[in-house]
Amino acid sequence: MTTQDPQGHQLADYQPPPDTGLALLYEDEHLLALDKPSGLLSVPGRGERMADCLAARVQARFPDAMVVHRLDMDTSGLVLMARGPLVQRLLSQQFMARQVDKRYEAMVHGVLAQEEGEIDLPLITDWPRRPRQKVDAEIGKPSLTRFRLLQPLANSSRVSLEPVTGRSHQLRVHLMALGHPIIGDDLYGPPGDRARAGRLMLHACDVALAHPVSGQALKLVCPCPF
Repeated sequence: MTTQDPQGHQLADYQPPPDTGLALLYEDEHLLALDKPSGLLSVPGRGERMADCLAARVQARFPDAMVVHRLDMDTSGLVLMARGPLVQRLLSQQFMARQVDKRYEAMVHGVLAQEEGEIDLPLITDWPRRPRQKVDAEIGKPSLTRFRLLQPLANSSRVSLEPVTGRSHQLRVHLMALGHPIIGDDLYGPPGDRARAGRLMLHACDVALAHPVSGQALKLVCPCPF
């Protein structure tokens, strides 16, 4: 039986990466920042076999840790967790107000013609083909991604991505619509691409925000592993 994770991913055979300990990037009494490995759910899926996730691993060590936002299962990188309901509410308000700046790096197919630009394409769930999302100019929700070419290669490019909005699969669909799907993306790229690449080549690198309690400016960094 094929099931889905809370963000709609097909999980016919969920095999989380081994638990080798938390990769803590930042820790204080209010806030945690962690490096989530590719292949690990952010929150539990349905059923006991999908209980292993970043949230469960963090809460085993920090019982007061609470989820604020998520990364797709196949995306790696920086995830914030609040310590207690007050900080969770304060951080959630920052995310909703778009006061948290996020940057990703990706390897994409082909060489980008532009060194930088914006992808402004409205997105909506492609219901007959869930969990896929699609561009829909009539009823799609406004979605904006800024991109910058970091390194052109022979048949691929390393790019920096800044999602202004936070739609499901936004970076993946926007890059596909640009004609440069992310390497390792079986949903929006060539069939079998994940097996050839070994993983989805998308990583959350940087987060900048005001500390939810002190108000101090925080810039958190998680180096790209590919």
